[in-house]
Amino acid sequence: MNDPGMEIGVRPMSAADVDGVLELALSLPQAPQWPRSAYLAAVDPAAPVRRVVLVAEQSTTLILAGLVLASVVPPTAELEAVAVSANFQRQGVARRLFAALVGELKQDGATEVNLEVRSSNQAAIALYRTLGFLEAGRRPRYYAHPKEDALLFKLALS
Repeated sequence: MNDPGMEIGVRPMSAADVDGVLELALSLPQAPQWPRSAYLAAVDPAAPVRRVVLVAEQSTTLILAGLVLASVVPPTAELEAVAVSANFQRQGVARRLFAALVGELKQDGATEVNLEVRSSNQAAIALYRTLGFLEAGRRPRYYAHPKEDALLFKLALS
């Protein structure tokens, strides 16, 4: 278990973080299982789609605690991934990542954030609701393994 007194820092992800991010994603069944090339493209400033990718790490040990990733096509952003290591869950890491993400998205001209989430992912749904997201729709049988609906959420950035 993580010591809650240890400081968590949030910073932009770099290519050097990809191995740690892949390891983090593999450890979490609900996390997107993107290939290495997708994460490298996400941090490429020349990529055709602008993405904001932030990581949270324990400041003293540099242990990767979490990740948030969003694509930006102003005025809309899409939250594509939020993943927090099991050792750091329920300690405010996702909230800290999201707060930093919102600041970046506003600078990029986004006025709204959209996301989709598995209907069975109750922990994520609860987090999104506490962050102010409102349910905006459903995509029946959107996910394949296992087959289930995607819930769509929106948040206006003020």
